Amino acid sequence: MSQAIVVFNAGSSSLKFSLFPVDLSEPWLHGQIDGLQSKPRLKAHAPDGVEVLQHAWPPGQALAHDEALAFLLQALQPFLKGHTLCAVGHRIVHGGSRFSEPVKLDDSVLAELDALVPLAPLHQPHNLSPVRALQRVAPGLPQVGCFDTAFHASCPPLHQRFALPRELHEAGVRRYGFHGLSYEYIASRLPEVDARAAKGRTVVLHLGNGASMCAMQGGRSVASSMGFTALDGLMMGTRCGSLDAGVLLWLMDERGMDARAIERLLYSESGLLGVSGESPDMRTLLASERAEAREAVDLYVHRITRELGAMAAVLGGLDAVVFTAGIGERAAPIREAVCRQAAWLGLMLDEPANRDAPFLQDGQHWGISTAGSAVSAWVVPTDEERMIARHTRRLVLGS
Repeated sequence: MSQAIVVFNAGSSSLKFSLFPVDLSEPWLHGQIDGLQSKPRLKAHAPDGVEVLQHAWPPGQALAHDEALAFLLQALQPFLKGHTLCAVGHRIVHGGSRFSEPVKLDDSVLAELDALVPLAPLHQPHNLSPVRALQRVAPGLPQVGCFDTAFHASCPPLHQRFALPRELHEAGVRRYGFHGLSYEYIASRLPEVDARAAKGRTVVLHLGNGASMCAMQGGRSVASSMGFTALDGLMMGTRCGSLDAGVLLWLMDERGMDARAIERLLYSESGLLGVSGESPDMRTLLASERAEAREAVDLYVHRITRELGAMAAVLGGLDAVVFTAGIGERAAPIREAVCRQAAWLGLMLDEPANRDAPFLQDGQHWGISTAGSAVSAWVVPTDEERMIARHTRRLVLGS
């Protein structure tokens, strides 16, 4: 009997999933259960975008991850098409310095990953919750953990260091980098997109609600805009990005804010939302006529521009830039603004190509630089779920 793989990406209030045949061709199903804490709702779509699965729980009902998983495993049965579910892959934000490759998950590995919760308190517990839930509801099902930090393990030691006492570095206070599964997928696509970019110096811009950049040399990470946490680097939807640490001291001394209040400010009340006072959604801000919305967009582009210059310096030049994730794939005005600011690097934007870039599917890409541009520019959709499925198949089935 043929087999299938399911991929889970769990957050605090949602559980995203994708169901793949074991040959990892077109996924059969992609969807999520959101509103776990107050108003759970399941929606799933077939590859053609048609909604094929939905369910709503009563308003006010909370749904634990194990309850959501138990329901989902039953709901997926008709879509397995007679296939057997052979493995589950999970996105786990933090692998620390110990896990630089995907790994099969068991109790001993989970204990080590639990120890990393202080490094990613808003993500790690929710990533691990469905793993333990599946151990209870499907104890014989192999599970694989894939880490957002792993791709950046190739970064040089100097990039990983903060200028702090050595004891803190050895205790784990270092630059890890995130969005690694997205960058790994883009790196796997580069040879078919642009052979020069695959072998040379490329900066990938993962621009979504969470945003970061990665400098690649020959498809390997050599620098990431994110560091110790997923808060660092670029301005994001609700996260501030890089911030003078002295601001934190000021907030504690002058505003009397404790760690949890500062955490809420930096993770949930800043970024595009904080600057605009309107929305964390780039589509809303681009359509807005308010000066504050315009300032938020301009600051967003400015921070990208500054980081791109730094990454070009680390690489010693630049051969290509790649835009990916929600904003990178769909917000032509942001791509245009970034590319115009990068003209000094030799990037010449093809305005019609950028403006008319289609909504791309997996396996597609779109060039937005002119034929004579010294630096090529591309739009390449990311697919973290497929990357997780690849690792899961390899570890469980050896292929």
